[in-house]
Amino acid sequence: MQTNVKLKRQKLGKKFSWTPYLFLLPAIAFLFLTSFLPVFQAIYLSFTNYDFVGSPTFIGWKNYLTLWNDQTFWKTLSNTLIYLIFAVPSLVILPLALAILVNQKLRSIKFFRAIYYFPVIVSVVVAGIAWKWVYAQNGILNYFLSTLSFQDIKIPWLTDPKTAIFAIIAVVIWRGVGYYMVIYLAGLQAIPADLYEAAAIDGSDGWQKHLDITIPLMKPYIILVAVISSIGAMKVFEEVYIMSQGGPANSTKTVVYYLYDKGFTSLEMGYASAIGVFLFLIIFVISILTFKFINPAKTIGEGN
Repeated sequence: MQTNVKLKRQKLGKKFSWTPYLFLLPAIAFLFLTSFLPVFQAIYLSFTNYDFVGSPTFIGWKNYLTLWNDQTFWKTLSNTLIYLIFAVPSLVILPLALAILVNQKLRSIKFFRAIYYFPVIVSVVVAGIAWKWVYAQNGILNYFLSTLSFQDIKIPWLTDPKTAIFAIIAVVIWRGVGYYMVIYLAGLQAIPADLYEAAAIDGSDGWQKHLDITIPLMKPYIILVAVISSIGAMKVFEEVYIMSQGGPANSTKTVVYYLYDKGFTSLEMGYASAIGVFLFLIIFVISILTFKFINPAKTIGEGN
C-alpha cells in the first residue's frame, strides 16, 4: 500500500515534458497547412464573390442559393451518384474474387499479381488516352465486337450520352480493381490455413469454404474497401477530364469536374468553393452513416 502511494506521488511529482509534442509539431503543422487551412479557406470563400483578380467580397448565402437552383449542378450530382451506384459494387466484389484467385500457391503467381496491379501504377493521362483509342468508333473495342458478330459495328462509346458514362465507369473499375485486390490479399494471407483444413474435414470445400470462412473473416476489409471506393467514386475527375471533358451534354460531368470548371475556367472561385463545401458535407454524412450503422470495433472483433 505504501509502495503504491509512493509511486503515485512520484508520478504526480514528475514535471510536464514538451518533448513528445515537439516531435509531433512538424506533422501537425504540415497537416494544418495542407488539410485544415484549405478547408477553412474554402468555407470562407463560399460566402464571397471572388474571381482571383480583386479581393473577396462577402455576399452571404447567395452562392448556396444559386447552387440550390442550378440545374447543371444537380445533373452532375446525379451523374456522381451513378458512378457511386455502378462502380462501388464492382470494386467491392471483383477485387475479392481476384484476390482469392491470386492467393493460390501456384507457379508464377507473383507475375499474375503484378499484371493485375499494373493498371494502378499506370498514369491516369496515359490510361485515359489509351482508352479513348479503344472506345473510338474505329477503335479496338468496336473492331473486336465486329469480329464476333461478323458485321460492321461502330458504337459511339464516348459521344453518346447513353453509353459515355458507363464507358468511363468501366475505366474507373479497371484502374481500381488491382488496388483493392492488394487490400483483400493482405487480409486473406492473415487467415490461418488450419481453418480451411478443418472446413474441408467438415465437407466445406471449393467455393463453399469461402462462403463459410473467407467472407465472414474478410468483413472488416470489405467494409474498408466499400468506404474507400465510395469516397473515390464521389471524387471522380481525371478520367472524365481526359476522356470526355464532361460531355456529351453533361452526361459524364461529375461534381468535382463542375467544381473545377467553375473555379478555374469561369474563375468563379466563390461559387466553386460552395460546391466543394456541399460535396464535403455529402461525403461527411456518408461517413457518419457508415459508422452509425456499422460498428467498426464490433466488425473487427467478428472478423478476428
